[in-house]
Amino acid sequence: MKSIGSMGLATGIRLGLLATVAGLLGTGCQTYQQKNKVIADWQAGNLAAATADAKVLADANANNKDAIIWRLEQGAVLRAAGKYDDSNLAFDQAQGKIDDYAQKAKVRVGQEAGALLSNQANLDYEGRAYDGIMLNTYKALNYLALGQTDKARPEIIHAYQRQQDAVEANKKRIQEAQDAAEKSKDKAVIEKAQNNQVLQNQLSTTTGNLTPVKTYADYVNPFTVYLDGLFFMANAADASDLERAHKSLERVTAFAEDNDYVKQDLATVDDLIRGKPLPALTYVIFETGCAPERGQVRIDIPIIVSKVSYVGAAFPTLKLNGNYANRLTVATSGTNAATALVASIDGVVATDFKNELPVIITKTIVSTVTKAVAAYAINDAARQSGGGDVGLGNNLAGLLTQAATAVYQIAVNIADERTWTTLPKEFQVARVPTPADRKIDLTTPNGMKTSVTIGEGTVNVVYVKSITGQTPLLVSQFKLK
Repeated sequence: MKSIGSMGLATGIRLGLLATVAGLLGTGCQTYQQKNKVIADWQAGNLAAATADAKVLADANANNKDAIIWRLEQGAVLRAAGKYDDSNLAFDQAQGKIDDYAQKAKVRVGQEAGALLSNQANLDYEGRAYDGIMLNTYKALNYLALGQTDKARPEIIHAYQRQQDAVEANKKRIQEAQDAAEKSKDKAVIEKAQNNQVLQNQLSTTTGNLTPVKTYADYVNPFTVYLDGLFFMANAADASDLERAHKSLERVTAFAEDNDYVKQDLATVDDLIRGKPLPALTYVIFETGCAPERGQVRIDIPIIVSKVSYVGAAFPTLKLNGNYANRLTVATSGTNAATALVASIDGVVATDFKNELPVIITKTIVSTVTKAVAAYAINDAARQSGGGDVGLGNNLAGLLTQAATAVYQIAVNIADERTWTTLPKEFQVARVPTPADRKIDLTTPNGMKTSVTIGEGTVNVVYVKSITGQTPLLVSQFKLK
């Protein structure tokens, strides 16, 4: 005979669980890509709509777990629209939170515990290494566009420093995840899942499409290093600045070994060191395409906890965007040149993704096991509350409880798809002597053509952005000297 207390407990468990499941089914667990209204307008070249959507999403999420990622998207869209002050404001807000998380790493402990019963997408987005690097790089470019060279300098230095700091930060993340798995009360079950060969074979699909992508040394963004070299070449205050420019450009030659323009820049720095004057140069920086988006692959993990209907996990994947203008032709009255690759952001993101994946896999497996063990406990409590009775009501209640735990796990089984989608696919560059008539023509592979009159300056930059192979070119200018 069941006691009233046990019946009350069982009923409470069932009702609470069913209410949770009903809420999940009513609201859904949307992924970042499903929420991202910005990217469709962005890829269609509709900057006005993308700017409006970015503002709505950034403001609505200003104080929650997604605050950083939406401010990054907003900052990039505003920059493309030529709203440099507003762009820097959005980037400042993102940077403040990124730096705050870095200083308050202990906050993560409580949130990690909560994510064990949901998913990694419910953790605060603290910013990936390349986010911070590109944030400061874009801020520097915004200040250059505004003619505020003095404010661009510290941003370039900060972006460069972030690359150095990221390597140690990643080692720490990996160690923390491994320590958490080691200390878990479900360690044996976690190890069983980790060592399952079927699971390992399925996990290989998360990086299978990245094999042909050019990757770089850990957390290096060659475009940031290149901008560092150009800036200190053109704005050298002393011999140490020229030495810095030389080192940066020398590093870029290793990343972009086929780029003759970078080799010419290195030779120019050497000439400056020897006391020669800086020649009149025009650079065309070509920011083209869209960075990878994150998707997910759902993997059913071999049963690791008995009497649990569903044990599965969702792992992130990278989806490359192939719709882009792969070069830009630069024509002057005396020369024709084509842009050459300086940095593949696909490669930057892929390198970061591969570095992060061991942490993601460990945390996801730990979370999956925790949810499976919790589901077993709930199902077992519901079964035992029946006191051995096999009546239709008890059987039905038990089945409902088991079904509810399965539905809950499926509903929260989503990967963290948050990633900065408005970054470009590639950065390319062309370098030409500034023509006497100060006019250049820019042409894409599909014949889209734009004429530009170069402003005053010894070293000028024509900055060209192409979002897809079909969208109009966005052209702006600034001078380095």
